[in-house]
Amino acid sequence: MPASPSTARAINDRLALELLQRDGPLTATQLKTLTGLSRPTVADLVERLQGAGLIRVVGESGAERRGPNARLYGIVADRAHLAALDVRTDSVAVVVADLLGVTLAEDTLPIDGTTGTGPAIEQAVALLERTARRAGPAPLHSVGIGAPGLIDPATGELRDTTGLPAWHRGLVAALQQRLPATVLVENETNLAAVAEQRGGAARDRDTFVLLWLGHGIGAAVMLDGRLRRGASGGAGEIGFLPVPWTTGVPSAVSCDGGFHSLAGSAAVCELAARYGVPAGAPAGTQGGEQDPVAVHAVHAALAGVANGDVFLDALADRVALGAAAVVSVLDPGCVVLAGEVGHAGGDALASRVEERLARLSPLPTEVRAGALGGAAVLRGALVAARDAAQDALFAPGG
Repeated sequence: MPASPSTARAINDRLALELLQRDGPLTATQLKTLTGLSRPTVADLVERLQGAGLIRVVGESGAERRGPNARLYGIVADRAHLAALDVRTDSVAVVVADLLGVTLAEDTLPIDGTTGTGPAIEQAVALLERTARRAGPAPLHSVGIGAPGLIDPATGELRDTTGLPAWHRGLVAALQQRLPATVLVENETNLAAVAEQRGGAARDRDTFVLLWLGHGIGAAVMLDGRLRRGASGGAGEIGFLPVPWTTGVPSAVSCDGGFHSLAGSAAVCELAARYGVPAGAPAGTQGGEQDPVAVHAVHAALAGVANGDVFLDALADRVALGAAAVVSVLDPGCVVLAGEVGHAGGDALASRVEERLARLSPLPTEVRAGALGGAAVLRGALVAARDAAQDALFAPGG
């Protein structure tokens, strides 16, 4: 059954807007070539999108003759603003951007562990409000939040998890009450995977697994271009994965004895100490920076400190053990090492893990270092906010 004229127009408009977002300002002729639509159809959709305030003329193309066909059309990026939050156990980082993802304002606030739930929530909300004001007068449309912990797939809310500050759950509710904006929360590791796929180490991959190596251990599963969260939102909780070389087994309430006990930051520091690799935090380390001690040990090893190579080999042995379990079940073809420790290890750690995986598994698996480092969660949260805004704003009448 053919699409109705109104449905066809909506599809064409969406396609044109997606191209303008992805490829920047385009002429009507370029839109015709990229969409495959006729010249009259493109002229109509340009007129509709301009009338809806979604696009505007932003210049002329020197490659075409002057006149209507040379006009460059671009997204009205300041129609609304987006915000992204990276919520850690001891800090909040905020970025406010326009609809094209251009950063307009950003800030970070440490939150002391002794701060009460109410004051911590108020500090975080006030930080976002201040940053949004600095970004300009456009309304804040969507807010993406990256947080540790599980997201309930039925409600989209952060689940109450032992070990996380109470203000994490309260923050989402407070933002929903205080802001006339759509508020979305997602697990930080999942958002890092989204960011690495959109503009990082997994740009050419629809299927891969991201291993988060930091204070905590986690994984994000991307299959056929879609995040897979699991029935309860717990897909990728590999910190609980039973592995050899630990003193016990994990339980339903503790990942001690699981993969976390081999590759979490505390375990990395203990491993570094075993080989005499210095793991002291570098001078000038600020509060809110996750795992500076473990990261410093990896940096020291890469800089050539005594026994550094032996330490990195031992660390790769441990990471490969957990990765091999994931690979044997999912066969993703690619594993991205992210988180503070994964990013610090870079290609040197990734190549070691890949070599060991080839010995442990018959399934060919490329191992890559994450490209975005500490910015991955914020970048992923911004993508989530932008996707949410697109459906609401980038449609005639939106």
